[in-house]
Amino acid sequence: MGRDRGCAESDRAPGNGWQAMARGPRWFLTSAWPWRSFGYLSCGALVAAGILVVMDNWLSLVDTAPGFLTVVVAILLTDAVLAVPLAGAERRRLRLVDREPVEDPHALLVLPRMVTWALVRLGEAATWREFGYAIAFTVVLPFLDLACVVLALVAVLLIAAPVLELLPGVEPLVILGRPVTTMDGRAVVVLAGLVLLPVAAYAVTVIAAGQASFARLLLTPRDAELAARVRELTRSRTRLVDAFEAERARIERDLHDGAQQRLVALTMTLGVAELELRGTVGAGGSLVAKARREAEGVLAELRDLIRGIHPQILTDRGIEAAVVEIADRCAIPVSVRVTVPGRLAAAVEAVAYFAVSEGIANVVKHSGAARAEVTGRRLRDRLVLTIVDDGLGGAHPGGGSGLQGLADRVAVVGGRLMLRSPHGGPTELIVELPWYPPDCA
Repeated sequence: MGRDRGCAESDRAPGNGWQAMARGPRWFLTSAWPWRSFGYLSCGALVAAGILVVMDNWLSLVDTAPGFLTVVVAILLTDAVLAVPLAGAERRRLRLVDREPVEDPHALLVLPRMVTWALVRLGEAATWREFGYAIAFTVVLPFLDLACVVLALVAVLLIAAPVLELLPGVEPLVILGRPVTTMDGRAVVVLAGLVLLPVAAYAVTVIAAGQASFARLLLTPRDAELAARVRELTRSRTRLVDAFEAERARIERDLHDGAQQRLVALTMTLGVAELELRGTVGAGGSLVAKARREAEGVLAELRDLIRGIHPQILTDRGIEAAVVEIADRCAIPVSVRVTVPGRLAAAVEAVAYFAVSEGIANVVKHSGAARAEVTGRRLRDRLVLTIVDDGLGGAHPGGGSGLQGLADRVAVVGGRLMLRSPHGGPTELIVELPWYPPDCA
Protein backbone atom coordinates (compact mmCIF):
# COMPACT_ATOMS: atom_id res chain seq x y z
CA MET A 1 0.00 0.00 0.00
CA GLY A 2 2.87 2.37 0.78
CA ARG A 3 4.33 1.72 -2.68
CA ASP A 4 0.94 2.34 -4.35
CA ARG A 5 0.52 5.62 -2.50
CA GLY A 6 4.04 6.68 -3.48
CA CYS A 7 3.32 5.83 -7.13
CA ALA A 8 0.10 7.81 -7.00
CA GLU A 9 1.91 10.82 -5.61
CA SER A 10 4.66 10.56 -8.25
CA ASP A 11 2.05 10.32 -11.04
CA ARG A 12 0.32 13.47 -9.84
CA ALA A 13 0.88 16.46 -12.12
CA PRO A 14 3.38 18.94 -10.64
CA GLY A 15 1.86 22.15 -9.35
CA ASN A 16 4.81 24.46 -9.98
CA GLY A 17 8.25 24.67 -11.54
CA TRP A 18 10.07 23.42 -8.44
CA GLN A 19 8.03 20.21 -8.44
CA ALA A 20 8.52 19.81 -12.19
CA MET A 21 12.31 20.06 -11.90
CA ALA A 22 12.25 17.56 -9.03
CA ARG A 23 10.95 14.91 -11.47
CA GLY A 24 14.39 14.66 -13.05
CA PRO A 25 15.99 16.01 -16.25
CA ARG A 26 14.49 13.44 -18.60
CA TRP A 27 10.92 14.18 -17.57
CA PHE A 28 11.41 17.89 -17.10
CA LEU A 29 13.12 18.68 -20.42
CA THR A 30 10.38 16.86 -22.38
CA SER A 31 7.52 18.47 -20.46
CA ALA A 32 5.72 21.76 -21.09
CA TRP A 33 7.14 23.44 -18.00
CA PRO A 34 10.15 25.10 -19.68
CA TRP A 35 7.79 26.53 -22.28
CA ARG A 36 5.31 27.67 -19.63
CA SER A 37 8.16 29.36 -17.76
CA PHE A 38 9.41 30.96 -20.97
CA GLY A 39 5.93 32.35 -21.66
CA TYR A 40 5.70 33.66 -18.10
CA LEU A 41 9.06 35.45 -18.33
CA SER A 42 8.34 36.78 -21.81
CA CYS A 43 5.66 39.05 -20.33
CA GLY A 44 8.23 40.52 -17.96
CA ALA A 45 10.74 40.85 -20.80
CA LEU A 46 8.24 42.94 -22.77
CA VAL A 47 7.79 45.17 -19.73
CA ALA A 48 11.59 45.52 -19.49
CA ALA A 49 11.77 46.52 -23.16
CA GLY A 50 9.12 49.17 -22.58
CA ILE A 51 10.93 50.47 -19.51
CA LEU A 52 14.19 50.70 -21.47
CA VAL A 53 12.47 52.75 -24.16
CA VAL A 54 11.05 55.13 -21.55
CA MET A 55 14.34 55.36 -19.69
CA ASP A 56 16.15 56.19 -22.93
CA ASN A 57 14.13 59.40 -23.04
CA TRP A 58 14.93 60.12 -19.39
CA LEU A 59 18.69 59.57 -19.56
CA SER A 60 19.34 63.27 -19.88
CA LEU A 61 17.45 63.87 -16.64
CA VAL A 62 19.35 61.20 -14.72
CA ASP A 63 22.65 63.08 -15.20
CA THR A 64 21.57 65.71 -12.65
CA ALA A 65 20.50 65.22 -9.03
CA PRO A 66 17.11 67.03 -9.43
CA GLY A 67 16.50 65.06 -12.59
CA PHE A 68 17.34 61.76 -10.88
CA LEU A 69 14.95 62.64 -8.05
CA THR A 70 12.27 63.46 -10.61
CA VAL A 71 12.70 60.03 -12.24
CA VAL A 72 12.51 58.26 -8.87
CA VAL A 73 9.33 60.16 -7.92
CA ALA A 74 7.81 59.39 -11.32
CA ILE A 75 8.52 55.66 -10.87
CA LEU A 76 7.04 55.63 -7.37
CA LEU A 77 3.90 57.48 -8.46
CA THR A 78 3.46 55.13 -11.41
CA ASP A 79 3.86 52.11 -9.14
CA ALA A 80 1.38 53.56 -6.62
CA VAL A 81 -1.26 53.97 -9.32
CA LEU A 82 -0.62 50.60 -10.97
CA ALA A 83 0.01 48.52 -7.82
CA VAL A 84 -3.50 47.08 -7.38
CA PRO A 85 -4.29 46.36 -11.07
CA LEU A 86 -0.75 45.05 -11.63
CA ALA A 87 -1.15 42.67 -8.68
CA GLY A 88 -4.47 41.46 -10.07
CA ALA A 89 -2.90 40.78 -13.44
CA GLU A 90 0.05 39.02 -11.78
CA ARG A 91 -2.28 36.73 -9.79
CA ARG A 92 -3.87 35.67 -13.07
CA ARG A 93 -0.47 35.33 -14.80
CA LEU A 94 0.73 33.02 -12.03
CA ARG A 95 -1.49 30.27 -13.42
CA LEU A 96 1.15 29.70 -16.09
CA VAL A 97 3.74 28.48 -13.58
CA ASP A 98 1.77 27.80 -10.39
CA ARG A 99 -1.40 25.73 -10.50
CA GLU A 100 -2.37 26.33 -6.90
CA PRO A 101 -5.29 28.80 -6.78
CA VAL A 102 -4.37 32.34 -5.77
CA GLU A 103 -6.95 34.25 -3.74
CA ASP A 104 -7.48 37.99 -3.81
CA PRO A 105 -6.43 39.39 -0.39
CA HIS A 106 -8.64 42.48 -0.69
CA ALA A 107 -12.03 42.96 0.93
CA LEU A 108 -14.93 42.66 -1.51
CA LEU A 109 -16.51 46.03 -2.29
CA VAL A 110 -19.81 46.08 -4.21
CA LEU A 111 -20.03 49.10 -6.55
CA PRO A 112 -18.24 51.52 -4.21
CA ARG A 113 -17.52 55.16 -4.89
CA MET A 114 -13.99 55.91 -6.03
CA VAL A 115 -13.16 57.77 -2.81
CA THR A 116 -14.53 54.93 -0.69
CA TRP A 117 -12.62 52.37 -2.73
CA ALA A 118 -9.36 54.32 -2.37
CA LEU A 119 -9.75 54.78 1.39
CA VAL A 120 -10.51 51.11 1.95
CA ARG A 121 -7.61 49.97 -0.22
CA LEU A 122 -5.14 52.34 1.46
CA GLY A 123 -6.10 50.88 4.83
CA GLU A 124 -5.33 47.32 3.76
CA ALA A 125 -1.90 45.81 4.34
CA ALA A 126 -2.26 43.86 1.09
CA THR A 127 -2.22 47.13 -0.89
CA TRP A 128 1.15 48.11 0.53
CA ARG A 129 2.57 44.65 -0.18
CA GLU A 130 1.34 45.05 -3.76
CA PHE A 131 3.04 48.45 -3.92
CA GLY A 132 6.32 46.80 -2.88
CA TYR A 133 5.83 44.16 -5.56
CA ALA A 134 5.14 46.87 -8.15
CA ILE A 135 8.47 48.55 -7.29
CA ALA A 136 10.31 45.24 -7.64
CA PHE A 137 8.49 44.56 -10.91
CA THR A 138 9.51 47.86 -12.46
CA VAL A 139 13.08 47.99 -11.15
CA VAL A 140 14.50 44.44 -10.97
CA LEU A 141 12.26 41.57 -12.11
CA PRO A 142 11.64 42.51 -15.77
CA PHE A 143 15.36 42.85 -16.50
CA LEU A 144 16.02 39.44 -14.93
CA ASP A 145 13.21 38.07 -17.11
CA LEU A 146 14.74 39.73 -20.17
CA ALA A 147 18.14 38.16 -19.47
CA CYS A 148 16.63 34.67 -19.21
CA VAL A 149 14.56 35.12 -22.37
CA VAL A 150 17.64 36.33 -24.26
CA LEU A 151 19.59 33.28 -23.02
CA ALA A 152 16.89 30.94 -24.29
CA LEU A 153 16.69 32.76 -27.63
CA VAL A 154 20.47 32.59 -28.05
CA ALA A 155 20.37 28.81 -27.55
CA VAL A 156 17.64 28.47 -30.18
CA LEU A 157 19.44 30.78 -32.62
CA LEU A 158 22.68 28.81 -32.28
CA ILE A 159 20.88 25.58 -33.12
CA ALA A 160 19.00 27.14 -36.03
CA ALA A 161 21.93 29.23 -37.37
CA PRO A 162 22.94 26.84 -40.22
CA VAL A 163 19.35 26.73 -41.46
CA LEU A 164 18.83 30.47 -41.15
CA GLU A 165 21.94 31.11 -43.27
CA LEU A 166 20.19 29.44 -46.20
CA LEU A 167 17.56 32.16 -46.24
CA PRO A 168 18.17 35.01 -48.70
CA GLY A 169 19.63 38.14 -47.18
CA VAL A 170 20.83 36.44 -43.96
CA GLU A 171 24.48 36.95 -43.16
CA PRO A 172 26.62 34.13 -41.70
CA LEU A 173 26.83 33.91 -37.93
CA VAL A 174 29.66 36.02 -36.50
CA ILE A 175 31.44 34.86 -33.34
CA LEU A 176 34.28 36.89 -31.83
CA GLY A 177 34.37 39.06 -34.94
CA ARG A 178 34.76 36.14 -37.35
CA PRO A 179 32.01 34.71 -39.56
CA VAL A 180 31.34 30.99 -39.20
CA THR A 181 31.42 29.59 -42.72
CA THR A 182 32.95 26.10 -42.41
CA MET A 183 30.98 22.92 -41.75
CA ASP A 184 33.06 22.21 -38.65
CA GLY A 185 32.37 25.68 -37.34
CA ARG A 186 28.64 25.28 -37.94
CA ALA A 187 28.69 21.89 -36.18
CA VAL A 188 30.40 23.46 -33.16
CA VAL A 189 27.78 26.25 -33.10
CA VAL A 190 24.90 23.75 -33.20
CA LEU A 191 26.56 21.63 -30.50
CA ALA A 192 26.97 24.73 -28.32
CA GLY A 193 23.30 25.54 -28.82
CA LEU A 194 22.28 22.00 -27.89
CA VAL A 195 24.38 22.21 -24.72
CA LEU A 196 23.05 25.67 -23.88
CA LEU A 197 19.39 24.77 -24.47
CA PRO A 198 18.85 22.58 -21.36
CA VAL A 199 20.84 25.09 -19.32
CA ALA A 200 18.50 27.81 -20.57
CA ALA A 201 15.46 25.60 -19.84
CA TYR A 202 16.55 25.15 -16.24
CA ALA A 203 17.52 28.82 -15.86
CA VAL A 204 14.19 30.01 -17.23
CA THR A 205 12.24 27.65 -14.98
CA VAL A 206 14.27 28.48 -11.87
CA ILE A 207 13.78 32.23 -12.37
CA ALA A 208 10.08 31.78 -13.18
CA ALA A 209 9.50 29.54 -10.15
CA GLY A 210 11.42 31.90 -7.88
CA GLN A 211 9.53 34.93 -9.16
CA ALA A 212 6.22 33.08 -8.73
CA SER A 213 7.13 32.23 -5.14
CA PHE A 214 8.02 35.88 -4.52
CA ALA A 215 4.74 37.01 -6.06
CA ARG A 216 2.76 34.50 -4.00
CA LEU A 217 4.52 35.74 -0.86
CA LEU A 218 3.46 39.34 -1.46
CA LEU A 219 0.19 39.04 -3.38
CA THR A 220 -1.74 36.32 -1.55
CA PRO A 221 -3.66 36.65 1.74
CA ARG A 222 -1.75 36.23 4.98
CA ASP A 223 -2.98 34.01 7.81
CA ALA A 224 -4.26 37.03 9.74
CA GLU A 225 -6.22 38.24 6.72
CA LEU A 226 -7.70 34.78 6.17
CA ALA A 227 -8.66 34.63 9.86
CA ALA A 228 -10.34 38.04 9.55
CA ARG A 229 -12.29 36.76 6.54
CA VAL A 230 -13.41 33.71 8.51
CA ARG A 231 -14.56 35.94 11.37
CA GLU A 232 -16.50 38.18 9.00
CA LEU A 233 -18.09 35.17 7.30
CA THR A 234 -19.05 33.82 10.72
CA ARG A 235 -20.62 37.15 11.68
CA SER A 236 -22.51 37.39 8.40
CA ARG A 237 -23.74 33.82 8.80
CA THR A 238 -24.91 34.63 12.34
CA ARG A 239 -26.72 37.71 11.06
CA LEU A 240 -28.46 35.62 8.40
CA VAL A 241 -29.49 33.05 10.98
CA ASP A 242 -30.83 35.78 13.28
CA ALA A 243 -32.81 37.30 10.41
CA PHE A 244 -34.18 33.88 9.51
CA GLU A 245 -35.24 33.17 13.08
CA ALA A 246 -36.84 36.62 13.37
CA GLU A 247 -38.84 35.88 10.24
CA ARG A 248 -39.91 32.52 11.65
CA ALA A 249 -41.02 34.22 14.85
CA ARG A 250 -43.01 36.78 12.85
CA ILE A 251 -44.77 34.05 10.87
CA GLU A 252 -45.54 32.19 14.10
CA ARG A 253 -46.92 35.34 15.70
CA ASP A 254 -49.09 36.16 12.67
CA LEU A 255 -50.52 32.65 12.60
CA HIS A 256 -51.05 32.59 16.36
CA ASP A 257 -52.71 35.99 16.57
CA GLY A 258 -54.50 35.88 13.22
CA ALA A 259 -55.49 32.59 11.61
CA GLN A 260 -55.60 30.60 14.87
CA GLN A 261 -57.88 33.11 16.61
CA ARG A 262 -60.22 33.21 13.63
CA LEU A 263 -60.41 29.41 13.61
CA VAL A 264 -61.17 29.43 17.33
CA ALA A 265 -64.00 31.92 16.70
CA LEU A 266 -65.26 29.80 13.80
CA THR A 267 -65.26 26.68 15.95
CA MET A 268 -67.22 28.44 18.68
CA THR A 269 -69.73 29.79 16.16
CA LEU A 270 -70.21 26.33 14.68
CA GLY A 271 -70.66 24.94 18.19
CA VAL A 272 -73.40 27.48 18.95
CA ALA A 273 -75.05 26.73 15.61
CA GLU A 274 -74.92 23.01 16.40
CA LEU A 275 -76.72 23.62 19.70
CA GLU A 276 -79.36 25.76 17.97
CA LEU A 277 -80.02 23.09 15.33
CA ARG A 278 -80.06 20.17 17.74
CA GLY A 279 -83.44 18.40 17.59
CA THR A 280 -84.51 20.08 14.34
CA VAL A 281 -85.66 18.15 11.31
CA GLY A 282 -83.18 17.69 8.46
CA ALA A 283 -79.46 17.16 8.00
CA GLY A 284 -78.45 20.70 8.98
CA GLY A 285 -77.45 19.77 12.54
CA SER A 286 -75.22 16.88 11.45
CA LEU A 287 -73.57 18.99 8.75
CA VAL A 288 -72.80 21.75 11.23
CA ALA A 289 -71.41 19.19 13.69
CA LYS A 290 -69.20 17.74 10.94
CA ALA A 291 -68.01 21.24 10.01
CA ARG A 292 -67.19 21.93 13.66
CA ARG A 293 -65.14 18.73 13.92
CA GLU A 294 -63.28 19.61 10.70
CA ALA A 295 -62.55 23.10 12.04
CA GLU A 296 -61.25 21.61 15.29
CA GLY A 297 -59.01 19.27 13.31
CA VAL A 298 -57.66 22.16 11.25
CA LEU A 299 -57.11 24.15 14.44
CA ALA A 300 -55.14 21.27 15.97
CA GLU A 301 -52.99 20.98 12.83
CA LEU A 302 -52.43 24.73 12.81
CA ARG A 303 -51.31 24.63 16.45
CA ASP A 304 -48.83 21.88 15.62
CA LEU A 305 -47.61 23.90 12.65
CA ILE A 306 -47.16 27.00 14.80
CA ARG A 307 -45.31 25.00 17.40
CA GLY A 308 -43.05 23.59 14.67
CA ILE A 309 -42.30 27.01 13.20
CA HIS A 310 -41.32 28.69 16.45
CA PRO A 311 -42.91 27.62 19.75
CA GLN A 312 -44.12 30.48 21.90
CA ILE A 313 -42.93 28.75 25.06
CA LEU A 314 -39.35 28.89 23.73
CA THR A 315 -39.60 32.66 23.32
CA ASP A 316 -41.29 33.20 26.68
CA ARG A 317 -39.53 30.74 29.00
CA GLY A 318 -36.43 29.41 27.27
CA ILE A 319 -35.03 26.05 26.26
CA GLU A 320 -35.67 24.22 29.56
CA ALA A 321 -39.44 24.72 29.51
CA ALA A 322 -39.57 24.05 25.75
CA VAL A 323 -37.82 20.68 26.14
CA VAL A 324 -40.20 19.73 28.97
CA GLU A 325 -43.14 20.50 26.67
CA ILE A 326 -41.64 18.26 23.95
CA ALA A 327 -41.31 15.44 26.48
CA ASP A 328 -44.91 15.89 27.69
CA ARG A 329 -46.23 15.58 24.14
CA CYS A 330 -44.12 12.50 23.31
CA ALA A 331 -45.81 9.11 22.81
CA ILE A 332 -43.21 7.34 25.00
CA PRO A 333 -41.91 8.31 28.47
CA VAL A 334 -39.09 10.89 28.24
CA SER A 335 -37.17 12.03 31.29
CA VAL A 336 -35.70 15.52 31.16
CA ARG A 337 -32.67 16.83 33.01
CA VAL A 338 -31.80 20.14 31.40
CA THR A 339 -30.07 22.80 33.46
CA VAL A 340 -29.28 25.96 31.53
CA PRO A 341 -28.22 29.00 33.57
CA GLY A 342 -29.74 32.05 31.89
CA ARG A 343 -30.91 32.57 28.33
CA LEU A 344 -29.04 31.95 25.10
CA ALA A 345 -29.07 33.83 21.81
CA ALA A 346 -32.36 33.33 19.99
CA ALA A 347 -30.71 31.52 17.08
CA VAL A 348 -28.91 29.07 19.37
CA GLU A 349 -32.05 28.44 21.42
CA ALA A 350 -34.02 27.73 18.25
CA VAL A 351 -31.41 25.25 16.99
CA ALA A 352 -31.29 23.57 20.42
CA TYR A 353 -35.09 23.23 20.46
CA PHE A 354 -35.32 21.76 16.98
CA ALA A 355 -32.41 19.42 17.68
CA VAL A 356 -34.25 17.97 20.66
CA SER A 357 -37.55 17.92 18.76
CA GLU A 358 -36.02 16.12 15.78
CA GLY A 359 -34.12 13.72 18.02
CA ILE A 360 -37.25 12.74 19.98
CA ALA A 361 -39.24 12.39 16.74
CA ASN A 362 -36.60 9.98 15.41
CA VAL A 363 -36.76 7.98 18.63
CA VAL A 364 -40.52 7.55 18.25
CA LYS A 365 -40.50 6.84 14.50
CA HIS A 366 -37.41 4.71 13.94
CA SER A 367 -35.83 3.32 17.10
CA GLY A 368 -38.54 1.13 18.61
CA ALA A 369 -37.52 2.43 22.04
CA ALA A 370 -39.66 2.16 25.15
CA ARG A 371 -38.21 5.24 26.83
CA ALA A 372 -35.75 8.09 26.24
CA GLU A 373 -33.80 10.63 28.24
CA VAL A 374 -32.79 14.21 27.45
CA THR A 375 -29.98 15.92 29.35
CA GLY A 376 -28.53 19.36 28.86
CA ARG A 377 -25.85 21.36 30.64
CA ARG A 378 -23.21 23.97 30.07
CA LEU A 379 -19.61 22.79 29.64
CA ARG A 380 -17.20 25.73 29.46
CA ASP A 381 -18.37 27.77 26.48
CA ARG A 382 -20.66 25.09 25.01
CA LEU A 383 -24.21 23.92 25.55
CA VAL A 384 -24.26 20.12 25.39
CA LEU A 385 -27.57 18.34 24.77
CA THR A 386 -27.76 14.55 24.85
CA ILE A 387 -30.67 12.34 23.77
CA VAL A 388 -30.41 8.67 24.72
CA ASP A 389 -32.94 5.90 23.98
CA ASP A 390 -33.08 2.14 24.59
CA GLY A 391 -34.03 1.30 21.03
CA LEU A 392 -32.60 -1.01 18.38
CA GLY A 393 -29.72 1.29 17.30
CA GLY A 394 -28.17 1.29 13.86
CA ALA A 395 -29.06 4.91 13.12
CA HIS A 396 -26.88 6.91 10.73
CA PRO A 397 -27.19 10.38 9.15
CA GLY A 398 -27.87 9.05 5.67
CA GLY A 399 -30.71 6.79 6.72
CA GLY A 400 -33.54 9.18 5.88
CA SER A 401 -34.11 10.23 9.49
CA GLY A 402 -33.32 13.92 8.92
CA LEU A 403 -30.09 13.76 10.90
CA GLN A 404 -28.01 15.16 8.02
CA GLY A 405 -30.24 18.20 7.78
CA LEU A 406 -30.07 18.59 11.55
CA ALA A 407 -26.27 18.40 11.43
CA ASP A 408 -26.22 21.13 8.78
CA ARG A 409 -28.50 23.31 10.89
CA VAL A 410 -26.32 22.82 13.96
CA ALA A 411 -23.21 23.70 11.93
CA VAL A 412 -24.76 27.01 10.84
CA VAL A 413 -24.45 28.43 14.37
CA GLY A 414 -20.97 26.95 14.87
CA GLY A 415 -22.00 23.74 16.62
CA ARG A 416 -21.54 20.06 15.87
CA LEU A 417 -23.58 16.88 16.06
CA MET A 418 -22.30 13.44 17.09
CA LEU A 419 -24.14 10.14 16.87
CA ARG A 420 -23.33 6.82 18.55
CA SER A 421 -25.77 4.10 17.57
CA PRO A 422 -24.39 0.53 17.53
CA HIS A 423 -26.68 -2.24 16.32
CA GLY A 424 -28.72 -3.42 19.25
CA GLY A 425 -28.61 0.03 20.87
CA PRO A 426 -28.56 2.22 22.74
CA THR A 427 -28.56 5.31 20.51
CA GLU A 428 -26.93 8.49 21.82
CA LEU A 429 -27.31 11.78 19.98
CA ILE A 430 -25.03 14.58 21.23
CA VAL A 431 -25.46 18.19 20.12
CA GLU A 432 -22.84 20.80 21.04
CA LEU A 433 -23.75 24.46 20.53
CA PRO A 434 -21.77 27.64 21.26
CA TRP A 435 -22.76 29.47 24.42
CA TYR A 436 -23.87 32.84 23.08
CA PRO A 437 -25.79 35.02 25.57
CA PRO A 438 -28.47 37.23 23.98
CA ASP A 439 -26.27 40.36 24.14
CA CYS A 440 -23.36 38.63 22.34
CA ALA A 441 -25.21 37.23 19.37
